[in-house]
Amino acid sequence: MSYIKGYDPDTLREKVDARACQERLDEIGEQRSLPALLERVWLLKVLDRVEDALVISEQSVRVARMAGTRKDLLRARILHATVLQARAAYAAADQELTTCAEEAEGQGWASIAAFAYQHRGKVNYDAGDFESARKDFKRALFLRQESGATQEQLESTLLAVDAADRRRSATSVAS
Repeated sequence: MSYIKGYDPDTLREKVDARACQERLDEIGEQRSLPALLERVWLLKVLDRVEDALVISEQSVRVARMAGTRKDLLRARILHATVLQARAAYAAADQELTTCAEEAEGQGWASIAAFAYQHRGKVNYDAGDFESARKDFKRALFLRQESGATQEQLESTLLAVDAADRRRSATSVAS
């Protein structure tokens, strides 16, 4: 089941079914498997319970480091960076996402690299650097196309490119 009902064209945040997200969070409970931890982080984040998400995201990174694969660790670190972004810790989020994107590309894991670039683009977008955001979204789009991403993933990236273009244009007109 997809909890995402779309994306806000101005903030690029997920529009979610909050009731369904809360029900799923209740269903997961205190499970400690890595997939459950990662899902809890995302659910807490989209429900705007950022401090709770931070605690669980740090735990998920530790679990992935101890018991997961390198791909698992990258996914956990990327998700942790999105929580940092939600806390407006843009520099820390950017640094983590840059490291993850470079490692994923170096390993040839295009879908994970695209995930990292998409989120780094959102960090840059939130920080007001629309040119860098656009470059990251374009890189994510290329990698997603290369890895055979779903139409939904491609559309979310195209929406992000358009939003960055609009903001970039509005910023250059205003200055």
